Amino acid sequence: MSQTSFEFEEHQVVRVLRLRSDDGTNRLTRTCVVSLMETLYGLRREARGLIIAGNGKFFSAGAELEEIAALNVPGAYEFSRLGQSLMAAIENFPAPVCAAISGYCMGGGLDLALACHRRIAAPNAIFGHRGVALGLITGWERTQRLARVIGKARALEMFVAAEKVGATQALRIGLIERIAEDPIAEAGRRIRDIR
Repeated sequence: MSQTSFEFEEHQVVRVLRLRSDDGTNRLTRTCVVSLMETLYGLRREARGLIIAGNGKFFSAGAELEEIAALNVPGAYEFSRLGQSLMAAIENFPAPVCAAISGYCMGGGLDLALACHRRIAAPNAIFGHRGVALGLITGWERTQRLARVIGKARALEMFVAAEKVGATQALRIGLIERIAEDPIAEAGRRIRDIR
């Protein structure tokens, strides 16, 4: 199992938190979720704009399915609560948080993007939740956030059909606010405009 970590890059007045994993899929393992949450709480003191990004092919493929399959009921509940705490830490961050999305943004990765205040995507971005196809349902509050962003009927359609949505369609339905060749640079501009 490849462990996902992250590193920081400085871009003028904003900081970029870039997800990294050996296999390039940037899965949100339990270790990664805990580390992200602790880091976000530590960054609250600085209150600088934050961009969350992955690599050119994967923003994040979501939770690590091997970890999920091995969970018992109390463990599954705890992992669900942990993910919810991370999403709340992003949503309640005291400065603007923008997801700069390239490639696949699936499952828990979509949760992560939805918790951000803004979402900018590259033309190759693909969004979805394949949980229904795997017999899983989100425990990280995506159902509520996605419905607030794109409407209940459209969100239900995405979940029930395990539909994948490309960047153009994501823009049309309001899942993202802009498509940009360089989503990190565009996210930086958007955050600077808010300040």
